[in-house]
Amino acid sequence: MTGITRLIMVGGFLGAGKTTLLYEITRKLMSEGKKIGLITNDQASELVDTTFLLQTQAKVGEVSGSCFCCNYNGFIDSLKKVKEESDADILIAEPVGSCTDLSATIMQPLKEQLNKELKVSPLSVLADPIRLADILDGRQAGLHPSAVYIFEKQLEESDIILISKTDLLEDSELEFLKEKVKLKYPESEVMSVSSKTGEGFAEWLEKVLTGTQAGQRIVDVDYDIYAEGEAVLGWLNASLKLAGKQVEWDWFVEKFLKSLGESIDKKQIGTGHIKVILENGIQYVTGNITGRTNTLNISGKSGVSDKAQMIINARVGTDPETLEKIVKVILENLSSDKIKIITDAWRCLSPSYPRPTHRYNHIVD
Repeated sequence: MTGITRLIMVGGFLGAGKTTLLYEITRKLMSEGKKIGLITNDQASELVDTTFLLQTQAKVGEVSGSCFCCNYNGFIDSLKKVKEESDADILIAEPVGSCTDLSATIMQPLKEQLNKELKVSPLSVLADPIRLADILDGRQAGLHPSAVYIFEKQLEESDIILISKTDLLEDSELEFLKEKVKLKYPESEVMSVSSKTGEGFAEWLEKVLTGTQAGQRIVDVDYDIYAEGEAVLGWLNASLKLAGKQVEWDWFVEKFLKSLGESIDKKQIGTGHIKVILENGIQYVTGNITGRTNTLNISGKSGVSDKAQMIINARVGTDPETLEKIVKVILENLSSDKIKIITDAWRCLSPSYPRPTHRYNHIVD
């Protein structure tokens, strides 16, 4: 790397809205003349996030196969590559949603090893307000207790707790939630943002673009519970070619996600996050489920055509084999004489035990 580059790390549990936030702030910053580079992360390739963020026209790097902390060298290589290819003023990194202990494994090494090349911003952890409120009240938000443990550790180590999707709340509900978060996590700054309305963007961007107090807490993490919290989720990443005669692809995405969500709900399986992006040339539609089927959200328009490409990322509270069977049944039901589905890539797994490259036990100034 040459020159000093600002690095913004945005963590948070699956379904918190990280990628949507990154998409919106990237467009905003690029419209102001900033050069932006993005780095995504997942346990497998074929990422909806990467495909979606490429729509911003920014340079996007990807670290797949493990979390940032377990492949620190790969993360640094991706940072350098994106910086060099885009001459980025600002790099924005999105760790996989089931990752915690970022302060000890990423923030401290970065501050020590790349202090002449990077200005590391305060660690922001995004939190879905519905899931957050449920967990603060002592419930589990449909998650396994070990997954709740990861959610709570992410908040505990944050410099900024950023409550997302505030358009879902009344002003009084948001203020009440903020007060509860401040009581539980008094050392973290509590902010809020809506990617839908843009509310809170300016305040949060001001903080992360100027702040230098990054990774101010190292928390105790039980790696056995952490590993279980990741392993209780089956992970599926798939890339599909779709073909038919003048198919309404928005309908197809909604039908797929609704059928998948309802099937999972019937089995009483918790959903971490299900994401889909379908591309029809330059048109695209995205869809996601962050809990039960009633959380289904569809954005964009992909139009009508004979061919399309779809990527599926599912993180569901069951074993990979069961998840694979559920998704395949839904796809088989949608496949017919009118719509052909061809698999380009298919990976179903359970994450391995997290073994970070570095783990600092002290705060680097």
